[in-house]
Amino acid sequence: MSIKQVSVFLENRPGKLFELTKLLAEHGIDMRALSIAEATDFGIARIIVNDADRCALALREGQFIAQFSDVLAFAVPDEPGGLHNLLSEFNAARVNIEYMYAFLSGEKGRAYMIFRVTDTAQAEKTLAERGLQSLDLEEIGRI
Repeated sequence: MSIKQVSVFLENRPGKLFELTKLLAEHGIDMRALSIAEATDFGIARIIVNDADRCALALREGQFIAQFSDVLAFAVPDEPGGLHNLLSEFNAARVNIEYMYAFLSGEKGRAYMIFRVTDTAQAEKTLAERGLQSLDLEEIGRI
């Protein structure tokens, strides 16, 4: 099942990330995963949160520019070749990965990956046919 990811555009200047995390904290929004990519003048914070709707309202209130997209999350064995084996399934299913990032948990022996793919619904379907089940937000919340 796909999950919502919020991409927040941040000016590349001191304090902008602080302002974002302060806003989320004040609205009781819990970050489950976070990745930040930067360009010369701005950065993009990609975040999985516990409540995408409440997050959208908070970001609008804080005048942040944000976009929501569907992503897939998978558990990966935390061992040599764990990611490679998962990617071999993506490759066999001809799933194009636009970007990916990892997040940690306290669960020993497993890593977790977020994937943004070209066609989320089709990727989910073809990967499920190969026996791979993506995680939903509730499962991520228990990690």
